[in-house]
Amino acid sequence: MRLADFAGAWRIDRRIEDRRGPAGRLEGAARLTPDAEGLVYDETGLLRLGDGAPFAASRRYLWREGPEGIELRFADGRFFHRFRPEAPAAEHPCGADLYVVRYDFAAWPAWRSEWRVTGPRKDYLMTTLYRRA
Repeated sequence: MRLADFAGAWRIDRRIEDRRGPAGRLEGAARLTPDAEGLVYDETGLLRLGDGAPFAASRRYLWREGPEGIELRFADGRFFHRFRPEAPAAEHPCGADLYVVRYDFAAWPAWRSEWRVTGPRKDYLMTTLYRRA
């Protein structure tokens, strides 16, 4: 699996199990579009937290093919994390919080990411299922 395999449109279904706040769910879409250096990941959807009204949510990342695997960067170019499809796990320390991700490609082209986030202010599990649109 290479970076180019992720290009295109995806439907996303995200569940957030928060031990310190309301549970959440996001339904939406992600598109990975080629640019001069790799892919641009754009995500949009409706996020609902607990019983609250849904609201629009979006995010952007830069996906790059690096010598040690696929690198994800924030929209401003700062490094976020990297993974190799054959060893799909990574960490991202953010201040006192730790973000740990595991990717699952066993049902490719459907795939999933599972983020476990812990720290003094955060304690949640966020699972996202991606399916071709």
